[in-house]
Amino acid sequence: MRPALLLLTDSRLPAGGHAHSGGAERAVASGAVHDVPSLAHFLRGRLRTAGTVAAALTAASCAHASCIGDAGAVSWETLDVSWEALDAEVDARTASPAQREASRTQGRLLLRVARRIWPSPVLDELARAIPSPHHPLALGAAAHAAGVTPEEAALAAAYHAVTGPATAAVRLLGLDPVAVHAVLAGLDSDLTAVATRACLPSGFTSDAGPASGRTTDATQTGPASGRTTDGSRADRASGAGPSTIADPFAALAALEALPACSAPALDLLAEQHARAEVRLFIS
Repeated sequence: MRPALLLLTDSRLPAGGHAHSGGAERAVASGAVHDVPSLAHFLRGRLRTAGTVAAALTAASCAHASCIGDAGAVSWETLDVSWEALDAEVDARTASPAQREASRTQGRLLLRVARRIWPSPVLDELARAIPSPHHPLALGAAAHAAGVTPEEAALAAAYHAVTGPATAAVRLLGLDPVAVHAVLAGLDSDLTAVATRACLPSGFTSDAGPASGRTTDATQTGPASGRTTDGSRADRASGAGPSTIADPFAALAALEALPACSAPALDLLAEQHARAEVRLFIS
């Protein structure tokens, strides 16, 4: 567990995540969420739909950033994979215009913050390509810059999918925060499963141990981040090891393998929220 992962998931990180209720505000207004059990049901549904998609796209973004490397040496033109292509995949999987706008707002804020905390040519390239990227792209790129693996980045995305709505429900309904955190603790295995599955379409295998190319012995084991643990450049052609990405180039070219779990109820709640005259949460 890297400290950077904790920072990326911290609600105090000034990246706008605390202003997103994940549909909880409208769900509370409609009566669908009214107590701890109904909140637990809502969170599980969100994790298996929007959370699963966000986790997979975040992992793909982190893997893409890892393959580009800090020197930008890998060309993706022949594979038709680019930041624009990944951004379009998020667009295609986000039916609600309100959800798309919220995602881009969060992505822009996170990218701006990440470039100051973890300066990286990869983040600069993303900012040039897409000034307001979707949140999964910004999160994946920021994770790479912070030294976080794609699977850890996916875990952060899955975590965001449930903790934002949970916090919103506590504020809106005055629920017992300890009881709500018990619900979140009960999602531990679900979060792990979502993060693990998220990496499979992105070229990672559980045996290979999805990684960013950093190893404990400070040697590069695959075409991942191009860095060793001491921050030096490493040879991209070095041999495979126990923490190697399993052919990320070929896997990321197959963007259709990424999940597209639909969540019509969340889309409707988002559109209702965008038209609401009184809102506690911006999005």
